[in-house]
Amino acid sequence: MIEIPLEHHGRLPLYRQIAAHLRRMVQNGTLTLEDRLPGSRDLAESLGVSRTTVVLAYDLLEDDGYIEQRGRRGAFVSWKKTYQLEDLVDSGPVWDLASGLPSADLVPWERVASLSREALLRGGPGSLFDTPPEGLMALRKALVRHAARRGIPARKDEAIVTSGARHALSVFIEAMSLKGVRRLWIEELTYPEIRRMAKGAGMEIRTVPIELPAFLEAISGIERGDLLYLVPSFHNPTGRTLPQEVRRQVLESASRSGFWIIEDDAYGELRFGDSSVPALKSIDNANRVLYLSSFSQLLFPGMRIGYVLLPDETRKEFLAVLTRTSGATSSFVQHVVHSFIEDGSLEEALDLARNSMASRMRALCGAITEKMPGFRFESPQGGIYLWLETKGFPGSEAFRIAREADVGVVPGISFSYPERDVNAVRLSVSRVSTPMIQEAVGRLSALWRTQG
Repeated sequence: MIEIPLEHHGRLPLYRQIAAHLRRMVQNGTLTLEDRLPGSRDLAESLGVSRTTVVLAYDLLEDDGYIEQRGRRGAFVSWKKTYQLEDLVDSGPVWDLASGLPSADLVPWERVASLSREALLRGGPGSLFDTPPEGLMALRKALVRHAARRGIPARKDEAIVTSGARHALSVFIEAMSLKGVRRLWIEELTYPEIRRMAKGAGMEIRTVPIELPAFLEAISGIERGDLLYLVPSFHNPTGRTLPQEVRRQVLESASRSGFWIIEDDAYGELRFGDSSVPALKSIDNANRVLYLSSFSQLLFPGMRIGYVLLPDETRKEFLAVLTRTSGATSSFVQHVVHSFIEDGSLEEALDLARNSMASRMRALCGAITEKMPGFRFESPQGGIYLWLETKGFPGSEAFRIAREADVGVVPGISFSYPERDVNAVRLSVSRVSTPMIQEAVGRLSALWRTQG
């Protein structure tokens, strides 16, 4: 028998408490591969609960990949559990609307496992030798072909492989600093790491408003040699997408004034709205856009791979910083990802991710509309984020209250510069199923309706 501490009047249902405790035992290695769990009847009697409670707990563990139920033989610890992403973030909230990591069903781990073996056998020792700093030539060609799906007419010598989008962004900042850039412009709400990177490079930070008329007016004041950081498609944190006409006006200002633009297109592949949204880079005729993207964040984040497309004028500095700081991305990872693209697995995985994100976002928008009237939001056209205004009370307070109920959200202050406690939170759908979304929104509605 296994002793499991239960709170009979606790917040979580008993079956979830049982599943959570057994999950921790598997994750910690207390229960190992092929260990047999107690029978549901015996465990129920031992714990003083109904057999149905234990059956529900076992079903949940099997759905999550931690055990396998084999009929009359019983329930056994499954080898698949070691590859579930929940292992890495189990200490987080039960209803995680905060994380940008994928749910386990989106991770194509079986295909990656197969391709990894094939890549190693096919490439032999060469697959483990280093590549040039700019990356494996075959992969760079494949990435350029893939970028064409975003409307980008790139050449293979424009592409450089990086260890993820964040790595690419860091190298961009250092490279442009080396090139003499001293001022970075960011939106008042944006990805927070960009500020830390800019400060580390000694850049002065200026802001442009989020609201479009004021945004365009501020863009016209950016000076020659400055750098503007934008997330034009499925913005982090607001989920907003810049209209095509606004994109053209931004590029016209950049061409006229002579400033550079970093286009962060990390979630640009995840469009599920009706309107086509080509990348900013696709209509950049003056070569002012430094483009970065990654599909690994929502498919296999631990592999850390991304790529950039950059003008010839910035290539020297980018490679100099890349070589000095990190060198080439793992050659083995590059070979695996190249195979993943070439055999069509990437498109299959992205289609699954798009459909899943579309379904979950519809569920989130519908649940908020139904259960939280008066809480304003704009339905995203793609990506994983939704920006929810908290009806007159600070996002930090909304975050604190949600956390007490085991619902994860991110307060608006995390994205604000200069820091101010915005009356909003960012929600993400990448880790939660549709039933979990419904439950989470129901909890938030009950908790937040008395605020403001």
